[in-house]
Amino acid sequence: MMMMQPASTSTRAIRILIADDHALVRSSIARCLTAEEGIVVVGEVENASDAVDRAFQLEPDIVLLDIDMPGLLPFDAARTIQSRLPDTRIMFVSAFNHDRYIQAALDVDASGYVTKGESAENVIAAIRAVSRGRSFFSADVQARMVIDSRGARLAEAAKSRHSTLTPRELEVLRYIASGMSKKEIATTMHLSVKTVDNHSTNLMSKLDIHDRVDLARYAIREGLANA
Repeated sequence: MMMMQPASTSTRAIRILIADDHALVRSSIARCLTAEEGIVVVGEVENASDAVDRAFQLEPDIVLLDIDMPGLLPFDAARTIQSRLPDTRIMFVSAFNHDRYIQAALDVDASGYVTKGESAENVIAAIRAVSRGRSFFSADVQARMVIDSRGARLAEAAKSRHSTLTPRELEVLRYIASGMSKKEIATTMHLSVKTVDNHSTNLMSKLDIHDRVDLARYAIREGLANA
């Protein structure tokens, strides 16, 4: 869903730099964008550090930054790019819509936050909106925000999904993130395997995550693995 702001008009092609550590995703986005009139992909990189270097070289209109990349944090990259290129706008692209990611994007004055579940048409619409001085946040991201005369911010009532977890569930989640099996977790916590299995089921239901690998990734991304 777009947030309307004063727009400017331009007939110049929109120059895009794409940063994503997955080559297939990166090339798919590039292919989709280059098929559109008035959009030019000027570069593709696989991490945030390279995104900074290429942005300084190419001075794109928009940098599409994947949030989940190794190395330099994309949010730090965004700050660095904007410090030298104030006219370059930042859009984050992510499979995640955690509160902490949304807040971090807002803290660096990102012009957009698009989830990877968006259609190609919506991503293109987002790019065109941002190029005209507007902002675009996917509906599931905007649902966690407040937009008023003071601008955009994370809703005060919004809570990270892990806040709904019980202490036992959090403990199981941390052990899952460490790579322990259910039997190992049960031994460590002095519980039955069935009880651990029940906790795992509750975790998946509350977090809307449906396998152990994604549970582990969630715990790591939310800073819970070693909490």
